[in-house]
Amino acid sequence: MRRRAFQAALAAAALTVIAMTEPARADTVSLFAAGSLRAALTEVAKAFETSGGPRVQLKFGPSGILKDEIAGGGKADVFASANMEHPQALHAAGKSGPVVLFARNRLCALVKPGLKVDSTSLLERMLDPQVRLGTSTPKADPSGDYAFEVFRKADALKPGARATLEQKALQLTGSPSSAQPPQGRAVYGWHVAEGRADIFLAYCTATAEAKKQHPDQQIVALPDALAVGADYGLTVVADASPAAYRLAMFVLSGEGQRIMAGHGFGAPALPQ
Repeated sequence: MRRRAFQAALAAAALTVIAMTEPARADTVSLFAAGSLRAALTEVAKAFETSGGPRVQLKFGPSGILKDEIAGGGKADVFASANMEHPQALHAAGKSGPVVLFARNRLCALVKPGLKVDSTSLLERMLDPQVRLGTSTPKADPSGDYAFEVFRKADALKPGARATLEQKALQLTGSPSSAQPPQGRAVYGWHVAEGRADIFLAYCTATAEAKKQHPDQQIVALPDALAVGADYGLTVVADASPAAYRLAMFVLSGEGQRIMAGHGFGAPALPQ
């Protein structure tokens, strides 16, 4: 924890130095961000603009797809990913600057109404052939990668569970061909409400959003043996506008981190 906080502080200091050497104005800043960050970073962007920053143009989607778009020349200034690997890949390729840990999340299970399940029985229920298990799409969306990490852990509890879960998992979100919910509907809650999944492994922040729209849906915490955390990485794209550094610093500022925490994310830059 302390080492990560130190690394984040060091990277933030580097961004500050760069920002102080550049003019501070730009017409817009383009922020590409993981879909799970939509509500939080929309609020952060508004606060940034209110503080005197330029307008933020937001684009949300699966982090892996956004990473590939940026690598191919997509016009992003800042990239906020639901994992560390995608922005680190851009940095390694010379496509962006240092990568900073700016938020944390974890996986929960969103469960249809009436299905009897708790943390103790969750694995048994996921393995049940009659239970439809939803995930996002690995590689394209880190949420899918984290779900498959749960499956890997399950093998230590019940040999053979990994293969069974990987085979039965319905990859319902995160790919370009995934069905899209109606405007304003939370995607995971929509899939569960429509009967496409009985249990959906998703970010805890996303399951909380789903439950606001579908109060009868259940949120079940993963048991410690299956728990998977998610570290979110932030990077400024190479040749970005100078104001991009201001936006990155704002996300890491006390105000930005408090907004992230208010949306249920772990905020590593806040004092413990």
